[in-house]
Amino acid sequence: MRSLVFLAFAIAGASIAVACNSDDDDAALGVHPTGVGDASIIGSTPAGVITSDAGLTLKGFTAPADPGAGGILVTASGETLALSGFKFPPDDPANDTYMVDGWSFTLTAYITVFDHIEIWNDPNVVPSDQSQHGSVAAHADGPWVADLHKGGVIAGKGGGGEEATAITAIARQDDGSSFDSTLTYGFGFSTVAAPADYDAINVNLDSSQSDDYAFMVANGYSVLYVGTATFAGTSCTQTTVPGETTADGGAGYDFTQLPPTIDFRLGFSTPTNYVNCQNGTDFQNQTGLSSEDHPRGVQVLDTGSIQAQVTIHMDHPFWESFAENSPLHWDQIAGQYIGATTTPEAHTEDLKGLSFLSFTDKNGKAIPWRDCAGAAYTPAGAGQMNFDPLSVPVNPAATNPSQALRDYFDYIRYTQSTQGHLNSQGLCFVARQYPAPGGT
Repeated sequence: MRSLVFLAFAIAGASIAVACNSDDDDAALGVHPTGVGDASIIGSTPAGVITSDAGLTLKGFTAPADPGAGGILVTASGETLALSGFKFPPDDPANDTYMVDGWSFTLTAYITVFDHIEIWNDPNVVPSDQSQHGSVAAHADGPWVADLHKGGVIAGKGGGGEEATAITAIARQDDGSSFDSTLTYGFGFSTVAAPADYDAINVNLDSSQSDDYAFMVANGYSVLYVGTATFAGTSCTQTTVPGETTADGGAGYDFTQLPPTIDFRLGFSTPTNYVNCQNGTDFQNQTGLSSEDHPRGVQVLDTGSIQAQVTIHMDHPFWESFAENSPLHWDQIAGQYIGATTTPEAHTEDLKGLSFLSFTDKNGKAIPWRDCAGAAYTPAGAGQMNFDPLSVPVNPAATNPSQALRDYFDYIRYTQSTQGHLNSQGLCFVARQYPAPGGT
């Protein structure tokens, strides 16, 4: 795994550019993408009817037609991790993405609400500032509601079994003119709160997910994870926290008191604009500007349409650091449900007031680092578990969430809001539309 520090830009209160983990290593090569091909492959998982108690109903969805030569087919994917979750034990500990503390993380839904697809002129107008771009050339508005756990019938841009679903097609610029195949255009999109008036397009949610959408509306969520975490570790070690004792009275924290199975409905009220994204797959033979990993934007083809994939990586909320490709953990969340008599359901709001600089369980006991991955993982410290915000300001006493991270609730939302990308690994300039500090 690479380890890169976030590239930060201080505008719009809190903004950042970031890449992230992927189990997909065989992305398409070449200067241009291949065409989408036969329009019959576009399709979509049939959606059901999502209706509120007040009788409001999400709009129906019609899969877009292939826009043809010079056009852009916009798709969405959560990559292979959205399909499979985090398996433990992993098949390949050195390269897979998984919870190093032994939890197997499975999804039943991974719902995202996104909007405002924008194509801009001149993505390179300021080489040193990714947030800057030219005027709007074309746009498409939803919002669209999609469960990325369901995948789709289109091959994802990251390869390796990744699946994508078509969202919309942009055949021409807003003024009716064709895109110029000799130029690159900027690309961006937004995640938005689930509309309370149900004025959104239901891409693939079925009728059984009405409660999930209502839950998103009630809490202003733009992203929702639904599923189960089950402890599957066997040969695990832990760091030393003085004064802790195991179940049999030995030295060490008693991890047996954590519930072995935890359901979750982790929602994020983190509307974010992903601006002037780099293209993670289509310009592999070219280098990015300055320190950027990839060239910015998209380039159409005269021979067929291209695919611009909105990619929402699901591993970000569980990173132990704001450093790129950080290891993932669940113990810090599981520790908040000690004493549950039935399978608990974890919610993001349960993490308010919990210090990420010195994690404790529900009873106030210090949680050590636990390693169930063996030689594939080295704990970040020798004592109490703590996560690293790098240079993002931290102040537990802050009254304004725009000034500093106050607790683990702020931390997990901050790192989750970096999950939007273009074509698998394409970093975007991240402009948060909720109160959060700037920094790296």
